[in-house]
Amino acid sequence: MARKIGILTSGGDCPGLNAAIRAVGKAGQDTYSMRFIGFLDGFRGLVLDEANVLESKMLSNILTIGGTILGTSRDKPHQMLVDGKERDMTDAAIMTYKRHDLEALVCIGGGGTQKNALRLKKAGLNIVTLPKTIDNDVPFTDISFGFDTAMGIVTEAIDRLHSTAMSHRRIIVVEVMGHRAGWLALGGGMAGGADVIVLPEIPYDIDRIAETVRKRSKAGKKFSIIVVAEGAMSRRQASEVKQLVAEKDAAEGRKEKEKASFRLAKFHAQHVNHTLEFTKHLEELTGFESRLSILGHLQRGGSPSCADRLLATKLGSACAELLDRREYGVMIGARGDGFEPVALEKVAGKKKLVPLDHCWIRTARSVGTSFGD
Repeated sequence: MARKIGILTSGGDCPGLNAAIRAVGKAGQDTYSMRFIGFLDGFRGLVLDEANVLESKMLSNILTIGGTILGTSRDKPHQMLVDGKERDMTDAAIMTYKRHDLEALVCIGGGGTQKNALRLKKAGLNIVTLPKTIDNDVPFTDISFGFDTAMGIVTEAIDRLHSTAMSHRRIIVVEVMGHRAGWLALGGGMAGGADVIVLPEIPYDIDRIAETVRKRSKAGKKFSIIVVAEGAMSRRQASEVKQLVAEKDAAEGRKEKEKASFRLAKFHAQHVNHTLEFTKHLEELTGFESRLSILGHLQRGGSPSCADRLLATKLGSACAELLDRREYGVMIGARGDGFEPVALEKVAGKKKLVPLDHCWIRTARSVGTSFGD
């Protein structure tokens, strides 16, 4: 009998998911005679046993389509909201796995997916994961699919904003996604010729950013483009978060830990609209009319780029190969022209941040880009 493999996509959507589903399915079916069961809406579909058999015709004509034909969600099997209550549904997920007589489960997703996948591995399931995220913050892979497409969208948006900034002699602040990792702001900002790039990894001083704008004005440059990652913080804010995290780590007893966690969560909730305040403050400091453009979910949508189609196809095909070899409990990372299986224990709970000595940062500084530090 053909070996049966489950597959799901979890977390935020991004370009390249369908390309990965297609590659795993086609390579698994055509080369290794496997059968695939697709679970709908991420881990929720696994828990609730909402699934479709992925027949060959379902994998046709999806390479170029954005999003995911399986749907996705941010549900966690061990903390799932069911009937208005948060419950541990891990046992239900295991029962679905066994009910379909699966040999393994492929989980395609970012950092949260890697952690959920590891929990299922520890519960006894055979798991293989693929790294996707527009943030490019999954560790132990050169790049995650979805990132290249999103970076292209950011670059195109900056290109378009240049003309309006120049025409009106404005400061244009462009907010891009990236809570803790600034890869998207850095890559898109460099490619778009941003004058200032503000990253979560480099706490900024807004007075220095204002000084950069004023210097540009004195040099006859009447507009500025500033790219800000949504998770970027000022030096004061970064210091405050560091203190809150230290208090949380030092808290003793459940109540004290809950209080510390609440204070940290409250800070992050208040920080959500920080880019708007950043833009207003910059206008006050410089006297230049300033406008904010938040790209938001535009960065997640649309057809995947050529690079993301190739990457997703390569990793998806490698996934089928590892399934055939019965090599489980790993994430398949991109390494040069090939791939590398990495134990989920090494991946889960970690983030790939932008190193302060990264060549992109050095290059940006060399052409006069400011990071506000």
